[in-house]
Formats: sequence, structure tokens, C-alpha cells
Amino acid sequence: MTRLTTSAVPTVLPSRSRSGVRRVLSALVPLWLPVLLIAAWWFASASSKSPFFPPLHDILVETWNQWVVFGAWANAVSSLRNLLLGYLVGTLIGIIGGSLLWRVRYLRVAANPLIYFLYVLPAPALLPAMIAIFGIGDVRQIALIALGSIWPTLLNTLDGMRGIDTVKFDTAKALRLGGWRTYWRLVLPGAAPQIAAGLRASLTIGIVLMVVSEMVAAQSGIGFFILQAQAEFAIKKMWTGILVLALLGTVLNYLFVFAERRALRWYYRSRALGSS
Repeated sequence: MTRLTTSAVPTVLPSRSRSGVRRVLSALVPLWLPVLLIAAWWFASASSKSPFFPPLHDILVETWNQWVVFGAWANAVSSLRNLLLGYLVGTLIGIIGGSLLWRVRYLRVAANPLIYFLYVLPAPALLPAMIAIFGIGDVRQIALIALGSIWPTLLNTLDGMRGIDTVKFDTAKALRLGGWRTYWRLVLPGAAPQIAAGLRASLTIGIVLMVVSEMVAAQSGIGFFILQAQAEFAIKKMWTGILVLALLGTVLNYLFVFAERRALRWYYRSRALGSS
């Protein structure tokens, strides 16, 4: 009679361990391409003697020196402050304006040409007018960011509210919900996924306008830092500003996606159940 050894018995991972391994693998999948590109940049630039494309190692060392040791982080704080204020003002106007246009049909018809005229107008083209009106301080930068952040949020809010099924409004009337209760319990949740898409687009535009506004008649900010380094022919210093800006934009977008997933958890769960 043969006796089974321990090595002959197949090892079965507990379901909790398998799910943990799957989570780790799913978290690593989005990282392979960025890691590969960074490694390619590192090795391709390692022996570079060009003053315009220094080695990545030198850029990282200079980034630590400039943004940590020498205190250039104050420019990032200034940029983030202006971005946050402009973004909040612009998106708040966008949500309120989109709600009003959805509610008042005559206002929507009258404002439609003006909205699309301002939407297609490049916000950087308004920089001279902004400087003339607000001067060269932070108010001008905040106003430009707010102006650019309005339109994606406004249009997505309007489209999301107009796309709500009319049967839901009939149900709200049958339940005798008032206007405000219908707005808060039906209209805003129903349009929330599309509003979130507009908020994300506004964030991207806000980051671009943050840099553009800091490159013209500014005294602080990441864009100001990059332009000053370029004017001084401090190329490695200029690359550090570009690297910090890219990292900042990436972190902000990931934070937005995380907050969106948390806030719209019910929506993604319903989509998952519908597709299963």
C-alpha cells in the first residue's frame, strides 16, 4: 500500500489569499508601461552629453535640490492654491448654470449661442484682457482658471439633466415630491455620472490654464519657475519644473478618480450588475 507524501498533495490557496493575489496583480497591471518608459528614459539618457537633454539621474538629483532643499515647493503651493480656488469657483458656476438652463427653457434657448461662443473661445487668448481687468496678481490667474473650468461642467450638467427618463419625473409627481426634493433626490443623482465627467474635464483644463497664466506676468508658480529657468538657460532646473508639473497633474487626476469612485459607488455597482 503506497503512502501519499506531502509533496504529492496539491496546495490550494484559500479564497481570501487568491483574491488578495488578484488585487495585487490588478494593481500592478497599470504600472508596467510607465515603469518600462522610465527605465528606457533612464538608460537612453545615461550617457547623454547634450545640455538640453541631461540624464534622468541628474534631473532627479536637481529636482530634490530645487524643490526640497532650495524651497521651490513654494511655487507648487502657489499653483495649487490658485488652481483649487479657480476650479471650485468655475465648477460651482457650471453646476448652478447648467441647472438653471435645464430648468428654464427660454433661458436655455436664449443663452445657447453665447455659451457655445465662449466655449470654443480659447481661454489663453483672454490673458491680455484678464491682465487689463485684474492686474498681474493671483486674482487674474484664478479668474482665468475659473473661466475655463465653467464650460465642460456646465454642458455636461445640462446634458445629464436633460437625459433623465421622464418616467422618473412622473414617479416623483406621484410621490408628491416638491421641486427642491425632486432636484436633490432625482435630478442631481441622475445626472451625477455626467457631471463627474465634466468635472474631470474641467480639472484638466484648469491645470493647463494654471500653467499658462503663470507664464505671463506672474511672480510665482510652477509655470513661472519653468519659464524663469528657461530664460536663465538652466536646463536641468527647467526639466525639474516639467517633472513636478507632470507628477502633480497625475496625482490630482488619480485623486479625482478615487473620489469619483467613492461618490458614485452606487452607479458603478449598478453597471456591474447590469453587465453580469
